Amino acid sequence: MAQLSIPKAGSAKVKVEGKEVQLTNLDKPFWPELGITKGDLIRYYADVAPLLLPHIRGRAMVMKRYPHGAAGEFFFMKRAPQPRPAWIRTCRIDHDSGNVIDFPVIDDVPSLLWVINLGCIDLNQWYATCDNVDRPDYLHFDLDPGSATWEQVLESGRIVHEALTTLKMAAYPKTTGSKGIHVYVPIVRGPTQKEVWTFAKALAQELAGRHPSLMTAEYKVANRPKGRVLVDYNQNAWGRTLASVYSVRPHPRACVSTPVTWKEVEKGVRIEDFRIDNVRARFRKTGDLYKPLLLKSRRVDLGKFLK
Repeated sequence: MAQLSIPKAGSAKVKVEGKEVQLTNLDKPFWPELGITKGDLIRYYADVAPLLLPHIRGRAMVMKRYPHGAAGEFFFMKRAPQPRPAWIRTCRIDHDSGNVIDFPVIDDVPSLLWVINLGCIDLNQWYATCDNVDRPDYLHFDLDPGSATWEQVLESGRIVHEALTTLKMAAYPKTTGSKGIHVYVPIVRGPTQKEVWTFAKALAQELAGRHPSLMTAEYKVANRPKGRVLVDYNQNAWGRTLASVYSVRPHPRACVSTPVTWKEVEKGVRIEDFRIDNVRARFRKTGDLYKPLLLKSRRVDLGKFLK
């Protein structure tokens, strides 16, 4: 993983890959109870950039900014702010509302550091690349515990994995870094985002129907039964985002959304196992467990299931 010299306090201009990035308030507490500063967050992302960037490169980025740290108020920003460096690339997306929004795109380490310096703790990229924002290259299931237990989340993950395996779909889990588990399936690019959403909805409802005491696909909170894991297919909808792999989350323990193996899920892996203070050692050992999401091989031809 990369190593970049970033001062511990104050502000600084850092030159990286031939570009100059202005970093500010590096000693600002982002997790005061843990002694983790904004500078520590930036250093983390600089270190894991070789693993992270291939997964977010070429995709519009929705910024979720925490100007006062992980426990403070946050706000979403879609449009790339001005002023900004000339080398920040943007992705222009037309919305049904008539709005045309230029999202920032994180292609390299300088643009990564720039967006984290804006106070973004986690990274939320589009599911499709900018050359065709309506045709994603993966689908996913967000297993959200709600009022259910973590053990129920793990059991739901195993059931989702078993179902996808039966359909001959390779599936890759990661902790969300917040409360649940994400399960990603690399697909051949072609189906529209709505078609991907439609497939995810059908499978989620099928699984919830088979395991009504454990899982639900009911998106409306008021109608959702208590103590069930939500198999959230709706996050596959156009314009939605999930926290990317390797994202730090605004969790009280500064947990990281971390790729895991199905064997680790079986053994009872936990969200708190992976934190900003310990994951770099894991990543050096495991490499990128989400690399299959980047490969052309073993992608599911979802079109076959949509006919």
